[in-house]
Amino acid sequence: MNKHQDTPHEIDAHTGHTTTGHEWDGIRELNTPLPRWWLGIFYATIVWSVGYWVVYPAWPLISDATKGVIGYASRLEIAQDLALLQQQRAAQASGLAEASLEQIKADPALFRIAMAQGKAAFGDNCSACHGVGGAGAKGYPNLNDDDWLWGGTLADIHLTLEHGIRVAGNNDTRISQMPAFGKDGMLKPAEIRDVANHVRELAGLSTEPGADLAKGREHYAANCAACHGDAGKGSKELGAPDLTDAISLYGMDLASLTETISNSRAGVMPAWSQRLDATTLKALTVYVHSLGGGQ
Repeated sequence: MNKHQDTPHEIDAHTGHTTTGHEWDGIRELNTPLPRWWLGIFYATIVWSVGYWVVYPAWPLISDATKGVIGYASRLEIAQDLALLQQQRAAQASGLAEASLEQIKADPALFRIAMAQGKAAFGDNCSACHGVGGAGAKGYPNLNDDDWLWGGTLADIHLTLEHGIRVAGNNDTRISQMPAFGKDGMLKPAEIRDVANHVRELAGLSTEPGADLAKGREHYAANCAACHGDAGKGSKELGAPDLTDAISLYGMDLASLTETISNSRAGVMPAWSQRLDATTLKALTVYVHSLGGGQ
């Protein structure tokens, strides 16, 4: 592309505008002025920005920011809104603090308030692991079924939420400990495979071709029945799961069962009494109990 300098401010015959003095391959660059209305808006925004800097917080400082002459801050507005919301909730939830879990469940008005607050608390604190609807995932219990390690009554759920699971330093936390039969050398890999097949047998699931189920039953009786029971029904007092319902926190497939028996599992859940007030904890208990699996 050829470029050469034209005579500055030459008048273009077709438009009547001056040129900038530049030309590319015979095409001259016009010095067309911006519309006055556009310039007016542009200058107005500059004036407006200067006024905004003065009136509102705008400029960052080393450890703070300019406050502006009116002292407005969105954080203060949010804090006021939250304080108002807390006052409204406190008035609505006054009955929850005094009522028992059973009374809340039986009273339609209290139950409605508890469900609303419990749903909000669940979404903020529990849904990250258990899912928005409480369906859970591998390693995180499904709260919609009736399979509970430590019981699904209102009192059981409240205790679990209050003290958590395997919380260090909490003497009332829910805790169970299954040996790592493979890692600790208590069972050989072939024996673990036999036990895993027997567990699937207890649940009514298909077993591996060629599995020695008789050996699996023998090793189960010697190592597992003390907690899970001879028939595999489990124990809520010990937090030992029922092995006959084909529901497993970490999977009932052969590979998952082998991993569980070999290395054990040790999931944790926070003690929510350390993060939530007593009334919110009650509401959360009622909400979880009402998801579908409460006993």
